[in-house]
Amino acid sequence: MGYRLQQTARARQHSSIANHIGTTPEPEKTSCLSFLGAGLQALCCGGNKSKKKETKMGNIRVEAVVVLQMKNVLDFNDFHASFLDGFKELLGHRVSLQLVSAVQTDPETETRPRLGAPSFLEDWPKLPAAVAIGDTTFKVEFYLDEEFGTPGAFIIRNLHKSEFYLKTMTLQNVPGKGKVHFACYSWVYPADKYKYDRVFFANQSYLPSETPALLKTLRETELMHLRGDGRGKLQEWDRVYDYAFYNDLGDPDKGEDKARPVLGGSAEYPYPRRGRTGRPPTQSDPKTESRLSVLSSLDIYVPRDERFGHLKMSDFLAYNLKFVVQFLVPELKALFDKTPDEFDTFQDVLNLYEGGIKLPDSPALKKVKDMIPLEMIKELVRSDGEQLLKFPVPQVIQHDKSAWRTDEEFAREMLAGVNPVVIRGLAEFPPTSKLDPAIYGPQKSTITAEHIEKFLQGLTVHEALKKHRLFILDHYEAIMPYVNRINTTGNKIYASRTLLFLKNDGTLTPLAIELCLPNQEGQDHGADRKVYTPADDGVQGSLWQLAKAYAAVDDSGYHHLISHWLNTHATMEPFVIATNRQLSVMHPIYKLLQPHFRDTMNINALARQILINAGGFLEQTVFPARYAMEMSAVVYKSWNFTEQGLPADLLKRGIAVQDSSRPQGLRLLIEDYPYAVDGLEIWFAIRDWVHDYCSIYYKSDHAIQSDTELQAWWHEVRYVGHGDKKHEPWWPKMQNLHELVESLTTIIWVASALHAAVNFGQYPYDGFLLSRPTLSRRFMPEPGTKEHAELEKDPDSVFLKTITAQLQTLLGISVIEVLSRHSSDEVYLGQNIDKEWSGEEEAMAAFRRFGDRLVHIENQIMQMNGESDKWKNRNGPVRVPYTLLYPNTSDLSGVGGLTGKGIPNSVSI
Repeated sequence: MGYRLQQTARARQHSSIANHIGTTPEPEKTSCLSFLGAGLQALCCGGNKSKKKETKMGNIRVEAVVVLQMKNVLDFNDFHASFLDGFKELLGHRVSLQLVSAVQTDPETETRPRLGAPSFLEDWPKLPAAVAIGDTTFKVEFYLDEEFGTPGAFIIRNLHKSEFYLKTMTLQNVPGKGKVHFACYSWVYPADKYKYDRVFFANQSYLPSETPALLKTLRETELMHLRGDGRGKLQEWDRVYDYAFYNDLGDPDKGEDKARPVLGGSAEYPYPRRGRTGRPPTQSDPKTESRLSVLSSLDIYVPRDERFGHLKMSDFLAYNLKFVVQFLVPELKALFDKTPDEFDTFQDVLNLYEGGIKLPDSPALKKVKDMIPLEMIKELVRSDGEQLLKFPVPQVIQHDKSAWRTDEEFAREMLAGVNPVVIRGLAEFPPTSKLDPAIYGPQKSTITAEHIEKFLQGLTVHEALKKHRLFILDHYEAIMPYVNRINTTGNKIYASRTLLFLKNDGTLTPLAIELCLPNQEGQDHGADRKVYTPADDGVQGSLWQLAKAYAAVDDSGYHHLISHWLNTHATMEPFVIATNRQLSVMHPIYKLLQPHFRDTMNINALARQILINAGGFLEQTVFPARYAMEMSAVVYKSWNFTEQGLPADLLKRGIAVQDSSRPQGLRLLIEDYPYAVDGLEIWFAIRDWVHDYCSIYYKSDHAIQSDTELQAWWHEVRYVGHGDKKHEPWWPKMQNLHELVESLTTIIWVASALHAAVNFGQYPYDGFLLSRPTLSRRFMPEPGTKEHAELEKDPDSVFLKTITAQLQTLLGISVIEVLSRHSSDEVYLGQNIDKEWSGEEEAMAAFRRFGDRLVHIENQIMQMNGESDKWKNRNGPVRVPYTLLYPNTSDLSGVGGLTGKGIPNSVSI
């Protein structure tokens, strides 16, 4: 649909948009020469609102194409506002645009940039916003005088009642320049919501010192608006990026059991900062921020441009019958047969995927349907009218329903499962802890050489250590300090150590599992330490399966809290905030990083509302319960930014050694380690791309040192965003190209590939909770007890009574099904929503090379997955190929779903 600008007398009526713009800024924050909140009036009239200035139309016609989207399709309450917009359009209300020269000053002031005559988007669609859901294209004409020069920015003013999403504006025939592109991708609210003008810059990149003089003030002013003033409750149209502690997880007004400590700002509970919302404190605790109701969870403040797009939100809601299953908990409890809240057989678990669970016709279900339009609810209705909750079959049981129980698969998933980032090389035997023995018991493990040497294929323990054949999955240090407290919540867990051996065929096999409890008098459930070794049959075989389950519970909880939430979601948010506060959209590093921050603040805000909050899904379904987030804060004490990059991580974990003869400079000690093999290819592709890109703009280390925005950004990341770690000596100084490239590569790696590796395999592996239980509710059966007798008689029943119960299983897989889905508008690594995002052909050519390299890596991964005889760990007994680090760059279909592959640009779900 095309719309032609009508240049009529109305142009003169609207030639000074400034007559309608908000308030003059506070004197101490600006001068009469800046626009800090003063609007366009300060540009063209020197701040004197009583004086009207006519902007003459020039004789040079410049054609433009403007692409935007009407308000979000899911904003169902906006029919009235949309109708008013259509009606007011008949009265002459417009969206006005005014070009700003990058090279010529206003002839009257001789200091401010020259402005073109205003132009308007004509024939605004009369359809309600809920109907006009696609891109709308306007053809616009601007008239410039001969002295105007190249436009460097434009100012837009929205006089409609509703916001719209401005995607791009492209000038087609600028004299002496040709095409000038503006990559906007921002929500523009009605003008009365702002105290300043909305300004968009051409997509030409500039370092601060190289910015055209006439655009410098605009550049600085825009950043000032984004920082805000640190005061008040933020509204949806505010564009403010600011910091706060994690003080909104608890709800002490609902009782002490809902109170949670503030995370961040203390030595006891350090934490990365999150985005500020400005909500008032609770009545019970002035240090705790008040919370929104469950019904308002989607309304939590994040800057509007950080919110999900309409396709992402549509996908998010489409699978939320299960996500909002909290409304059905009382009714679901009544559904459990025979033994309340228990699965009776393994087949009962399989029925979740093969048959489904009948949903009751209850008020709670009706409430869900009232909240979400029926077409958004994913459900199966049988011919007899019964409503069934049915889950997709997880990949781990698609080909073989019992292969998950094998020792080979148990070990393989430490290399190619959903949490392949914890296993490390064993440096000493027996393993030793640094925890206080007076509180936690002996520091040395009770695993002996006699326990394991029979499994070492003829080697002694000393020989296996020397040959780098011994490895450990160690969940002792992080979990042990919390075991006693967690075990008072009703869960019964151990801190575990799992030793593994690298066999001659390149696969791992478990050697022993040690289950540990702290020193405590009066225990009636056995010793503080006990070691279990592999067994296939009888009671010993059943005990071994339980030992693996306890270790899997530890690994699952650590994965959810640390590998996934803390090390990707939480640690990335300060980078998102600092980038928007300190780096202009014109800055080349902003253009590089911005795609890798898409939706991160939004998903983190939703997580604080319904996942990681007091009583939220995480506390209900993962073993640390109310101590979950507190425990992650304690682990954050050892977080080191420079160790988040893959090569440094592998070296630290003793999985790789430096080797200058290898192309990547290091050698893997487990050659068939799919996460590391694919990850290193991705890491070095990112690093080379970042190096090529940064080298375009920084020709010397001095250019990095003198970049005021870059230095302010890095200072704020360290001293504010990760302020509890500001005194750590490992922070890069950001003084040379190497430090810049390594830091940016690490950020992009964590936001894209690392998150993909620990997120999108959740449902394929964790969706079958027998394989990856998240809770243990009973201690290991001891000889002479009725539990031990029951184990001898019915081991599967004991297994089911020990691990995650039926209700928690249903809640857990409901959540991870949502979290494991790719949205249909996903943008993968090596892709960009705007082909002209940079404005620099050299940069875009480097990006194309990066994309081509990722496609080559795709082909390489698929080839290795097909060579199962050579690379045994890439498929395993369950026959699930390792595709979590398959870039999916070549996929432009926009299908999304539970694909189990693809590296999105950002921590977007």
